[in-house]
Amino acid sequence: MAAPNTARTGPSVVIIGAGFGGLAVATELLRAGYRDFTVLERADAVGGVWRDNTYPGAGCDIPSPLYSFSHRPNPDWPMRFSLQADIKAYLERVAREYGVTGKIRFGTAVTAAEFDETTCRWHVTTESGEVVEADVLVPAVGQLSRPALPDIAGRESFAGPAFHSADWDHGCDLAGKRVAVIGTGASAVQFVPHLQRTAAHVTVFQRSAPWIVPKNDIAYRNWHRALFRRVPFTQKIERFRIWMVCEFLSLGLVDVPLVRTYLGWLGRRHLAGQVPDPQLRATLTPDYAPGCKRALFSNEYYPALTQPNVRVETEKIVEIVPEGVRTADGIVHEVDAIVYGTGFHASEFLVPMTVRGRDGVELADVWRDGAWAYLGMTVPRFPNLFLVYGPNTNLGGNSIVYMLESQARYIVQAVRVLTRRRGVALDVKPEVAARFDSVLQRRLARSVWTRCSSWYRNAAGRIVNNWPGTVTQYRLRTRALKLEDYRAIAGKDGA
Repeated sequence: MAAPNTARTGPSVVIIGAGFGGLAVATELLRAGYRDFTVLERADAVGGVWRDNTYPGAGCDIPSPLYSFSHRPNPDWPMRFSLQADIKAYLERVAREYGVTGKIRFGTAVTAAEFDETTCRWHVTTESGEVVEADVLVPAVGQLSRPALPDIAGRESFAGPAFHSADWDHGCDLAGKRVAVIGTGASAVQFVPHLQRTAAHVTVFQRSAPWIVPKNDIAYRNWHRALFRRVPFTQKIERFRIWMVCEFLSLGLVDVPLVRTYLGWLGRRHLAGQVPDPQLRATLTPDYAPGCKRALFSNEYYPALTQPNVRVETEKIVEIVPEGVRTADGIVHEVDAIVYGTGFHASEFLVPMTVRGRDGVELADVWRDGAWAYLGMTVPRFPNLFLVYGPNTNLGGNSIVYMLESQARYIVQAVRVLTRRRGVALDVKPEVAARFDSVLQRRLARSVWTRCSSWYRNAAGRIVNNWPGTVTQYRLRTRALKLEDYRAIAGKDGA
Protein backbone atom coordinates (compact mmCIF):
# COMPACT_ATOMS: atom_id res chain seq x y z
CA MET A 1 0.00 0.00 0.00
CA ALA A 2 3.01 2.28 -0.45
CA ALA A 3 2.68 5.54 -2.36
CA PRO A 4 3.67 5.69 -6.05
CA ASN A 5 7.38 6.00 -6.76
CA THR A 6 6.83 8.73 -9.34
CA ALA A 7 7.49 12.11 -7.76
CA ARG A 8 6.11 15.40 -9.05
CA THR A 9 7.74 18.74 -8.52
CA GLY A 10 5.21 20.92 -6.79
CA PRO A 11 4.88 23.56 -4.09
CA SER A 12 6.20 22.79 -0.63
CA VAL A 13 3.55 22.00 1.97
CA VAL A 14 3.56 22.13 5.76
CA ILE A 15 0.87 20.09 7.49
CA ILE A 16 0.24 20.78 11.19
CA GLY A 17 -0.96 17.68 13.02
CA ALA A 18 -0.61 13.93 12.46
CA GLY A 19 -4.10 12.77 13.35
CA PHE A 20 -6.70 11.55 10.88
CA GLY A 21 -6.81 14.95 9.13
CA GLY A 22 -3.08 15.38 8.71
CA LEU A 23 -2.67 11.80 7.50
CA ALA A 24 -5.55 12.24 5.06
CA VAL A 25 -3.74 15.12 3.37
CA ALA A 26 -0.30 13.50 3.55
CA THR A 27 -1.45 10.22 2.02
CA GLU A 28 -3.43 12.00 -0.69
CA LEU A 29 -0.37 14.07 -1.61
CA LEU A 30 1.72 10.93 -1.85
CA ARG A 31 -0.91 9.11 -3.86
CA ALA A 32 -0.85 12.03 -6.32
CA GLY A 33 2.97 11.90 -6.49
CA TYR A 34 3.76 14.98 -4.37
CA ARG A 35 6.49 14.40 -1.81
CA ASP A 36 7.62 17.91 -0.89
CA PHE A 37 5.78 18.18 2.40
CA THR A 38 6.50 18.09 6.11
CA VAL A 39 4.17 17.19 8.96
CA LEU A 40 4.74 19.06 12.22
CA GLU A 41 3.38 17.14 15.19
CA ARG A 42 3.54 18.41 18.77
CA ALA A 43 3.43 14.93 20.32
CA ASP A 44 5.74 11.94 19.91
CA ALA A 45 3.37 9.72 17.91
CA VAL A 46 0.65 9.87 15.27
CA GLY A 47 -3.01 9.49 16.12
CA GLY A 48 -4.38 12.83 17.31
CA VAL A 49 -7.38 12.23 19.55
CA TRP A 50 -6.80 8.48 19.27
CA ARG A 51 -3.36 8.93 20.74
CA ASP A 52 -4.44 11.27 23.51
CA ASN A 53 -7.73 9.77 24.71
CA THR A 54 -6.80 6.59 26.56
CA TYR A 55 -9.55 6.53 29.20
CA PRO A 56 -11.17 3.15 29.94
CA GLY A 57 -13.59 2.19 27.20
CA ALA A 58 -12.42 4.86 24.75
CA GLY A 59 -13.72 4.05 21.30
CA CYS A 60 -15.49 5.38 18.24
CA ASP A 61 -19.24 5.66 17.74
CA ILE A 62 -18.92 5.36 13.96
CA PRO A 63 -18.40 1.78 12.73
CA SER A 64 -14.80 1.10 11.71
CA PRO A 65 -15.43 0.03 8.09
CA LEU A 66 -16.60 3.61 7.51
CA TYR A 67 -14.31 5.27 10.07
CA SER A 68 -11.24 4.52 7.96
CA PHE A 69 -9.68 5.71 4.71
CA SER A 70 -11.44 4.52 1.57
CA HIS A 71 -8.05 3.85 -0.03
CA ARG A 72 -6.84 1.84 2.97
CA PRO A 73 -9.58 -0.52 4.20
CA ASN A 74 -8.66 -2.65 7.18
CA PRO A 75 -9.95 -6.24 7.06
CA ASP A 76 -8.59 -6.91 10.56
CA TRP A 77 -10.86 -4.71 12.68
CA PRO A 78 -11.70 -6.74 15.82
CA MET A 79 -15.23 -5.34 16.06
CA ARG A 80 -17.63 -3.07 14.25
CA PHE A 81 -17.15 -0.21 16.75
CA SER A 82 -13.41 -0.37 17.41
CA LEU A 83 -11.63 0.87 20.51
CA GLN A 84 -8.88 3.45 20.87
CA ALA A 85 -5.87 1.13 20.71
CA ASP A 86 -7.04 -0.47 17.47
CA ILE A 87 -7.76 2.88 15.81
CA LYS A 88 -4.38 4.25 16.86
CA ALA A 89 -2.66 1.11 15.54
CA TYR A 90 -4.51 1.55 12.23
CA LEU A 91 -3.28 5.14 11.89
CA GLU A 92 0.28 4.11 12.73
CA ARG A 93 0.10 1.40 10.08
CA VAL A 94 -1.25 3.82 7.45
CA ALA A 95 1.52 6.31 8.19
CA ARG A 96 4.15 3.60 8.01
CA GLU A 97 2.89 1.86 4.87
CA TYR A 98 2.51 5.06 2.87
CA GLY A 99 5.87 6.41 3.99
CA VAL A 100 4.40 9.34 5.89
CA THR A 101 6.18 8.54 9.16
CA GLY A 102 9.55 9.62 7.77
CA LYS A 103 8.09 13.02 6.88
CA ILE A 104 6.78 13.76 10.37
CA ARG A 105 8.73 15.92 12.78
CA PHE A 106 7.57 14.79 16.19
CA GLY A 107 7.83 16.96 19.29
CA THR A 108 7.39 20.07 17.16
CA ALA A 109 4.61 22.35 18.39
CA VAL A 110 3.62 25.29 16.19
CA THR A 111 3.06 28.65 17.87
CA ALA A 112 2.59 31.00 14.90
CA ALA A 113 2.31 31.23 11.14
CA GLU A 114 2.63 34.33 8.97
CA PHE A 115 2.16 34.87 5.24
CA ASP A 116 5.06 36.65 3.53
CA GLU A 117 3.56 38.82 0.80
CA THR A 118 6.91 39.36 -0.88
CA THR A 119 7.59 35.66 -1.50
CA CYS A 120 4.02 34.32 -1.25
CA ARG A 121 5.24 31.79 1.29
CA TRP A 122 4.23 30.88 4.80
CA HIS A 123 6.66 31.25 7.71
CA VAL A 124 5.74 28.76 10.41
CA THR A 125 7.29 29.29 13.85
CA THR A 126 7.72 26.38 16.23
CA GLU A 127 7.88 26.38 20.00
CA SER A 128 11.68 26.18 19.84
CA GLY A 129 11.84 29.38 17.77
CA GLU A 130 12.66 27.64 14.49
CA VAL A 131 11.00 29.02 11.36
CA VAL A 132 9.87 26.57 8.68
CA GLU A 133 8.93 27.97 5.27
CA ALA A 134 6.41 26.52 2.85
CA ASP A 135 4.27 27.54 -0.11
CA VAL A 136 1.13 25.95 1.30
CA LEU A 137 0.01 25.70 4.92
CA VAL A 138 -2.44 23.01 6.03
CA PRO A 139 -3.47 23.21 9.71
CA ALA A 140 -5.00 19.84 10.64
CA VAL A 141 -5.25 20.21 14.41
CA GLY A 142 -8.88 19.16 14.69
CA GLN A 143 -11.80 20.49 16.72
CA LEU A 144 -11.48 18.15 19.71
CA SER A 145 -7.82 18.44 20.68
CA ARG A 146 -7.86 20.88 23.62
CA PRO A 147 -9.60 19.56 26.77
CA ALA A 148 -11.97 22.00 28.47
CA LEU A 149 -12.15 22.12 32.25
CA PRO A 150 -15.27 23.71 33.75
CA ASP A 151 -15.17 27.14 35.32
CA ILE A 152 -16.20 26.03 38.80
CA ALA A 153 -15.20 27.97 41.90
CA GLY A 154 -12.57 26.23 44.01
CA ARG A 155 -11.65 23.71 41.33
CA GLU A 156 -7.97 23.84 42.31
CA SER A 157 -8.75 23.34 46.01
CA PHE A 158 -9.74 19.68 45.78
CA ALA A 159 -7.45 17.59 47.97
CA GLY A 160 -7.52 14.38 45.91
CA PRO A 161 -6.58 13.50 42.33
CA ALA A 162 -8.58 15.23 39.61
CA PHE A 163 -8.12 14.98 35.85
CA HIS A 164 -9.87 15.36 32.50
CA SER A 165 -10.84 12.21 30.64
CA ALA A 166 -8.54 13.23 27.75
CA ASP A 167 -5.63 13.36 30.21
CA TRP A 168 -6.51 10.17 32.07
CA ASP A 169 -4.19 9.53 35.00
CA HIS A 170 -3.44 5.81 34.65
CA GLY A 171 -1.23 6.01 37.72
CA CYS A 172 -4.26 6.81 39.85
CA ASP A 173 -5.92 3.62 41.07
CA LEU A 174 -9.63 4.33 41.42
CA ALA A 175 -10.54 0.83 42.60
CA GLY A 176 -12.46 1.01 45.84
CA LYS A 177 -12.60 4.82 45.73
CA ARG A 178 -15.46 7.30 45.76
CA VAL A 179 -15.38 9.01 42.38
CA ALA A 180 -17.19 12.09 41.11
CA VAL A 181 -17.81 12.29 37.37
CA ILE A 182 -18.61 15.78 36.11
CA GLY A 183 -20.14 15.72 32.65
CA THR A 184 -22.27 13.24 30.72
CA GLY A 185 -20.96 13.53 27.17
CA ALA A 186 -19.55 10.97 24.77
CA SER A 187 -16.46 10.19 26.86
CA ALA A 188 -18.36 9.81 30.15
CA VAL A 189 -20.83 7.44 28.54
CA GLN A 190 -17.89 5.20 27.70
CA PHE A 191 -15.84 5.36 30.91
CA VAL A 192 -18.60 5.46 33.55
CA PRO A 193 -19.46 1.75 33.11
CA HIS A 194 -15.81 0.89 33.72
CA LEU A 195 -15.67 3.06 36.83
CA GLN A 196 -18.85 1.47 38.13
CA ARG A 197 -17.28 -1.97 38.01
CA THR A 198 -14.20 -0.98 40.05
CA ALA A 199 -14.99 2.07 42.19
CA ALA A 200 -16.68 1.86 45.57
CA HIS A 201 -19.13 4.57 44.55
CA VAL A 202 -19.62 6.83 41.54
CA THR A 203 -21.56 10.09 41.62
CA VAL A 204 -22.42 11.29 38.11
CA PHE A 205 -23.16 15.02 38.04
CA GLN A 206 -25.56 15.52 35.16
CA ARG A 207 -26.38 18.96 33.82
CA SER A 208 -28.53 17.62 30.99
CA ALA A 209 -29.42 14.07 30.03
CA PRO A 210 -28.00 12.91 26.69
CA TRP A 211 -29.95 11.10 24.01
CA ILE A 212 -28.59 7.55 23.95
CA VAL A 213 -29.46 4.91 21.36
CA PRO A 214 -28.47 1.24 21.12
CA LYS A 215 -24.99 0.39 19.87
CA ASN A 216 -25.34 -2.21 17.15
CA ASP A 217 -21.91 -3.67 17.77
CA ILE A 218 -20.59 -7.09 16.85
CA ALA A 219 -17.23 -8.79 17.26
CA TYR A 220 -15.82 -9.68 13.86
CA ARG A 221 -14.94 -13.36 13.87
CA ASN A 222 -12.05 -14.98 12.06
CA TRP A 223 -14.31 -15.88 9.16
CA HIS A 224 -15.39 -12.23 8.84
CA ARG A 225 -11.79 -11.10 8.62
CA ALA A 226 -10.87 -13.86 6.20
CA LEU A 227 -13.81 -12.91 4.00
CA PHE A 228 -12.91 -9.22 4.08
CA ARG A 229 -9.31 -10.04 3.19
CA ARG A 230 -9.98 -12.54 0.40
CA VAL A 231 -13.07 -10.89 -1.06
CA PRO A 232 -12.53 -7.14 -0.43
CA PHE A 233 -15.85 -6.30 -2.06
CA THR A 234 -17.65 -7.73 0.98
CA GLN A 235 -16.11 -5.10 3.23
CA LYS A 236 -17.10 -2.42 0.74
CA ILE A 237 -20.67 -3.66 1.05
CA GLU A 238 -20.43 -3.37 4.84
CA ARG A 239 -19.00 0.15 4.48
CA PHE A 240 -21.68 1.20 1.99
CA ARG A 241 -24.49 -0.17 4.16
CA ILE A 242 -23.25 1.81 7.18
CA TRP A 243 -22.74 4.91 5.03
CA MET A 244 -26.35 4.74 3.79
CA VAL A 245 -27.73 4.48 7.32
CA CYS A 246 -25.61 7.44 8.43
CA GLU A 247 -26.72 9.55 5.46
CA PHE A 248 -30.35 8.79 6.29
CA LEU A 249 -29.88 9.84 9.91
CA SER A 250 -28.10 13.02 8.80
CA LEU A 251 -31.20 14.12 6.92
CA GLY A 252 -33.04 14.45 10.22
CA LEU A 253 -30.73 17.18 11.46
CA VAL A 254 -31.95 19.78 8.96
CA ASP A 255 -34.19 18.65 6.12
CA VAL A 256 -36.34 15.70 7.27
CA PRO A 257 -37.64 16.24 10.85
CA LEU A 258 -39.48 12.91 10.70
CA VAL A 259 -36.12 11.17 11.13
CA ARG A 260 -35.74 12.94 14.49
CA THR A 261 -39.08 11.49 15.53
CA TYR A 262 -37.69 8.04 14.87
CA LEU A 263 -34.51 8.81 16.82
CA GLY A 264 -36.55 10.07 19.75
CA TRP A 265 -38.66 6.91 19.74
CA LEU A 266 -35.54 4.75 19.55
CA GLY A 267 -33.88 6.61 22.44
CA ARG A 268 -36.96 6.48 24.70
CA ARG A 269 -37.43 2.80 23.94
CA HIS A 270 -33.79 2.11 24.78
CA LEU A 271 -34.11 4.03 28.06
CA ALA A 272 -37.34 2.26 29.04
CA GLY A 273 -35.84 -1.14 28.30
CA GLN A 274 -32.70 -0.58 30.36
CA VAL A 275 -33.90 1.55 33.30
CA PRO A 276 -36.86 0.01 35.13
CA ASP A 277 -36.98 2.58 37.94
CA PRO A 278 -39.42 5.35 36.88
CA GLN A 279 -37.74 8.07 38.95
CA LEU A 280 -34.29 7.38 37.52
CA ARG A 281 -35.82 7.03 34.06
CA ALA A 282 -37.36 10.50 34.42
CA THR A 283 -33.97 11.88 35.49
CA LEU A 284 -32.34 10.36 32.41
CA THR A 285 -34.97 11.57 29.94
CA PRO A 286 -33.58 14.40 27.75
CA ASP A 287 -35.48 17.69 27.74
CA TYR A 288 -34.41 18.81 24.26
CA ALA A 289 -35.00 17.65 20.68
CA PRO A 290 -33.16 14.55 19.49
CA GLY A 291 -30.03 15.52 17.55
CA CYS A 292 -29.73 18.99 19.07
CA LYS A 293 -26.74 17.71 21.00
CA ARG A 294 -24.57 14.84 19.94
CA ALA A 295 -26.50 11.56 20.08
CA LEU A 296 -24.58 8.83 21.91
CA PHE A 297 -24.35 5.09 21.38
CA SER A 298 -24.12 2.74 24.34
CA ASN A 299 -25.49 -0.54 25.64
CA GLU A 300 -23.67 -0.22 28.98
CA TYR A 301 -24.23 3.32 30.29
CA TYR A 302 -27.83 3.02 31.44
CA PRO A 303 -27.29 -0.37 33.15
CA ALA A 304 -24.29 1.10 34.99
CA LEU A 305 -26.43 3.94 36.34
CA THR A 306 -28.94 1.48 37.77
CA GLN A 307 -26.34 -0.19 39.98
CA PRO A 308 -26.41 0.46 43.75
CA ASN A 309 -22.93 2.04 43.77
CA VAL A 310 -23.92 4.77 41.29
CA ARG A 311 -25.92 7.93 41.90
CA VAL A 312 -27.02 10.48 39.30
CA GLU A 313 -26.98 13.99 40.79
CA THR A 314 -28.83 16.76 38.98
CA GLU A 315 -28.40 19.60 41.48
CA LYS A 316 -26.22 22.36 40.09
CA ILE A 317 -22.58 22.37 41.20
CA VAL A 318 -21.70 25.63 42.96
CA GLU A 319 -18.12 24.90 44.02
CA ILE A 320 -15.38 22.37 44.52
CA VAL A 321 -14.10 22.05 48.06
CA PRO A 322 -11.15 20.03 49.41
CA GLU A 323 -13.51 17.20 50.42
CA GLY A 324 -15.49 17.02 47.19
CA VAL A 325 -18.30 18.76 45.32
CA ARG A 326 -20.82 21.19 46.81
CA THR A 327 -24.18 21.49 45.06
CA ALA A 328 -26.80 24.23 45.15
CA ASP A 329 -28.76 22.46 47.90
CA GLY A 330 -25.79 22.93 50.22
CA ILE A 331 -24.75 19.27 50.27
CA VAL A 332 -21.05 18.44 50.01
CA HIS A 333 -20.61 15.19 48.11
CA GLU A 334 -17.43 13.79 49.61
CA VAL A 335 -15.27 11.94 47.09
CA ASP A 336 -11.72 10.66 46.76
CA ALA A 337 -11.24 11.61 43.10
CA ILE A 338 -12.84 13.73 40.38
CA VAL A 339 -12.96 12.88 36.67
CA TYR A 340 -13.99 15.66 34.30
CA GLY A 341 -15.83 14.50 31.20
CA THR A 342 -16.44 18.08 30.11
CA GLY A 343 -15.43 18.03 26.48
CA PHE A 344 -13.16 20.29 24.51
CA HIS A 345 -12.63 23.88 23.36
CA ALA A 346 -14.28 22.88 20.10
CA SER A 347 -15.20 26.36 18.82
CA GLU A 348 -11.73 27.89 19.35
CA PHE A 349 -10.14 26.93 16.05
CA LEU A 350 -6.31 26.92 15.82
CA VAL A 351 -5.91 28.26 19.37
CA PRO A 352 -3.29 28.88 20.74
CA MET A 353 -1.54 29.48 17.39
CA THR A 354 -1.27 33.01 16.04
CA VAL A 355 -1.96 33.11 12.29
CA ARG A 356 -1.42 36.27 10.23
CA GLY A 357 -2.32 36.71 6.58
CA ARG A 358 -2.09 39.53 4.06
CA ASP A 359 -1.62 43.06 5.45
CA GLY A 360 -0.79 41.47 8.81
CA VAL A 361 -4.43 40.63 9.53
CA GLU A 362 -4.79 38.13 12.36
CA LEU A 363 -7.14 35.19 11.89
CA ALA A 364 -8.37 35.50 15.48
CA ASP A 365 -9.60 39.01 14.65
CA VAL A 366 -11.38 37.81 11.51
CA TRP A 367 -13.03 35.14 13.61
CA ARG A 368 -13.86 37.41 16.54
CA ASP A 369 -17.60 36.71 16.20
CA GLY A 370 -17.14 33.05 15.31
CA ALA A 371 -15.02 30.99 12.96
CA TRP A 372 -16.04 30.64 9.31
CA ALA A 373 -14.36 29.56 6.08
CA TYR A 374 -15.26 28.88 2.47
CA LEU A 375 -16.02 25.15 2.27
CA GLY A 376 -14.64 25.02 5.82
CA MET A 377 -11.14 25.34 4.35
CA THR A 378 -10.16 28.79 3.07
CA VAL A 379 -10.45 32.33 4.43
CA PRO A 380 -9.99 35.58 2.43
CA ARG A 381 -6.61 37.31 2.94
CA PHE A 382 -5.01 34.02 4.01
CA PRO A 383 -3.67 32.74 0.68
CA ASN A 384 -2.61 29.11 0.30
CA LEU A 385 -3.99 28.32 3.76
CA PHE A 386 -6.23 25.26 3.71
CA LEU A 387 -7.87 24.19 6.95
CA VAL A 388 -8.67 20.54 7.58
CA TYR A 389 -11.67 19.82 9.83
CA GLY A 390 -12.23 23.55 9.90
CA PRO A 391 -15.36 25.58 10.70
CA ASN A 392 -18.70 23.96 9.84
CA THR A 393 -17.26 20.63 8.73
CA ASN A 394 -18.10 18.59 11.83
CA LEU A 395 -20.88 16.03 11.47
CA GLY A 396 -23.88 15.04 13.50
CA GLY A 397 -24.47 11.71 11.83
CA ASN A 398 -21.70 10.30 9.64
CA SER A 399 -17.96 9.63 9.47
CA ILE A 400 -15.67 12.64 9.68
CA VAL A 401 -13.07 10.61 7.78
CA TYR A 402 -15.25 10.92 4.67
CA MET A 403 -15.16 14.72 5.06
CA LEU A 404 -11.41 14.70 5.62
CA GLU A 405 -10.85 12.75 2.43
CA SER A 406 -13.00 15.25 0.52
CA GLN A 407 -10.88 18.08 1.88
CA ALA A 408 -7.62 16.27 1.13
CA ARG A 409 -8.65 15.75 -2.48
CA TYR A 410 -9.57 19.42 -2.79
CA ILE A 411 -6.22 20.49 -1.35
CA VAL A 412 -4.36 18.26 -3.81
CA GLN A 413 -6.27 19.99 -6.62
CA ALA A 414 -4.97 23.31 -5.28
CA VAL A 415 -1.44 21.90 -5.20
CA ARG A 416 -1.82 20.87 -8.86
CA VAL A 417 -2.84 24.42 -9.78
CA LEU A 418 0.09 25.87 -7.85
CA THR A 419 2.43 23.40 -9.56
CA ARG A 420 1.49 24.94 -12.90
CA ARG A 421 1.67 28.50 -11.57
CA ARG A 422 4.77 28.69 -9.44
CA GLY A 423 5.26 31.74 -7.23
CA VAL A 424 1.51 32.38 -7.12
CA ALA A 425 -0.86 31.99 -4.17
CA LEU A 426 -4.59 31.32 -4.20
CA ASP A 427 -6.70 33.72 -2.12
CA VAL A 428 -10.42 32.98 -1.94
CA LYS A 429 -12.50 35.97 -3.02
CA PRO A 430 -14.29 37.70 -0.11
CA GLU A 431 -17.62 37.77 -1.95
CA VAL A 432 -17.40 34.02 -2.65
CA ALA A 433 -16.67 33.21 0.99
CA ALA A 434 -19.38 35.59 2.22
CA ARG A 435 -21.99 34.12 -0.11
CA PHE A 436 -21.11 30.59 0.96
CA ASP A 437 -21.35 31.49 4.65
CA SER A 438 -24.66 33.30 4.16
CA VAL A 439 -26.27 30.28 2.52
CA LEU A 440 -24.72 27.99 5.14
CA GLN A 441 -26.07 30.04 8.04
CA ARG A 442 -29.56 30.08 6.54
CA ARG A 443 -29.51 26.28 6.38
CA LEU A 444 -28.13 26.07 9.90
CA ALA A 445 -30.95 28.30 11.13
CA ARG A 446 -33.37 25.53 10.10
CA SER A 447 -31.40 22.84 11.87
CA VAL A 448 -32.17 21.10 15.14
CA TRP A 449 -28.93 22.54 16.57
CA THR A 450 -30.64 25.90 17.16
CA ARG A 451 -32.96 24.34 19.73
CA CYS A 452 -30.58 23.96 22.64
CA SER A 453 -27.21 25.03 23.97
CA SER A 454 -24.32 22.77 22.99
CA TRP A 455 -20.64 22.76 22.02
CA TYR A 456 -21.78 23.15 18.41
CA ARG A 457 -22.46 26.85 19.11
CA ASN A 458 -20.19 29.62 20.34
CA ALA A 459 -21.00 32.13 23.09
CA ALA A 460 -22.94 34.32 20.64
CA GLY A 461 -25.08 31.38 19.54
CA ARG A 462 -23.49 31.00 16.10
CA ILE A 463 -23.14 27.38 14.96
CA VAL A 464 -19.45 27.22 14.08
CA ASN A 465 -18.81 23.48 14.08
CA ASN A 466 -21.37 21.59 12.06
CA TRP A 467 -22.07 20.96 8.39
CA PRO A 468 -25.84 21.27 7.71
CA GLY A 469 -26.12 18.52 5.15
CA THR A 470 -25.00 15.09 4.12
CA VAL A 471 -21.44 14.05 3.38
CA THR A 472 -22.55 13.45 -0.21
CA GLN A 473 -23.48 17.11 -0.53
CA TYR A 474 -20.09 18.12 0.83
CA ARG A 475 -18.28 15.73 -1.50
CA LEU A 476 -20.09 17.25 -4.48
CA ARG A 477 -19.28 20.81 -3.35
CA THR A 478 -15.58 20.02 -3.01
CA ARG A 479 -15.20 17.62 -5.94
CA ALA A 480 -13.76 20.31 -8.23
CA LEU A 481 -11.75 23.37 -7.22
CA LYS A 482 -13.15 26.33 -9.13
CA LEU A 483 -10.41 28.78 -10.03
CA GLU A 484 -12.98 31.54 -10.46
CA ASP A 485 -13.52 31.37 -6.67
CA TYR A 486 -9.96 32.57 -6.08
CA ARG A 487 -7.65 35.45 -6.81
CA ALA A 488 -4.17 34.49 -7.93
CA ILE A 489 -1.73 36.79 -6.19
CA ALA A 490 1.97 37.21 -6.77
CA GLY A 491 4.04 39.66 -4.80
CA LYS A 492 3.00 42.31 -2.31
CA ASP A 493 0.66 44.26 -4.59
CA GLY A 494 -1.37 41.25 -5.67
CA ALA A 495 -2.48 40.40 -9.17
